Amino acid sequence: MKNSLLLIMMVLQAGCASSPPRNTADICRIFEERDGWYASARDSARKWGVSIPVQMAIINQESSFVEDARPPRVTFLGIPLWRSSSAYGFGQAKDETWDWYREKTTRSQADRDDFADVTDFIGWYAQQSTTRLGIPKNDAYHQYLAYHEGQGGFQKGSWRGKPWLQNVARKVAATASRYRQQLSQCQGG
Repeated sequence: MKNSLLLIMMVLQAGCASSPPRNTADICRIFEERDGWYASARDSARKWGVSIPVQMAIINQESSFVEDARPPRVTFLGIPLWRSSSAYGFGQAKDETWDWYREKTTRSQADRDDFADVTDFIGWYAQQSTTRLGIPKNDAYHQYLAYHEGQGGFQKGSWRGKPWLQNVARKVAATASRYRQQLSQCQGG
């Protein structure tokens, strides 16, 4: 009886962690598969003025829609030692940045593995980048660079010496553009 109860609890817990959507290249399929995600992204877009495609392209790049994503561990002779960053969740927000968001928005219970919280965070962060750096809210390329490097790093131009990061930002912009086209089709124009 005790073993059966333990097995049932393990199965239920395993079912709580969700896998990413099957087709992350198509925003319409993502929203069809994930109940509530469209409403969360739409609410953030209305609140912060950052389009759904930009939000979703950033999440796609950062975690491929894996809710508990983490950066790889630093290893020595094949032995995992520590993580290279405190980044976590859908948006790969670092501890300090997430704490700043929770303090400034009074969303003290927000979690990095909660999709609605992360879309709100990305909208808020993009708003901060617009205010502080003058980056248009729906400029996916520059918003991503500021997101990745931090606003201070972006302002210092740290991204200019990183061609690989500029390529990633171009990929994010292309994904946002594709998502924008797809979203207009699945919303009926």
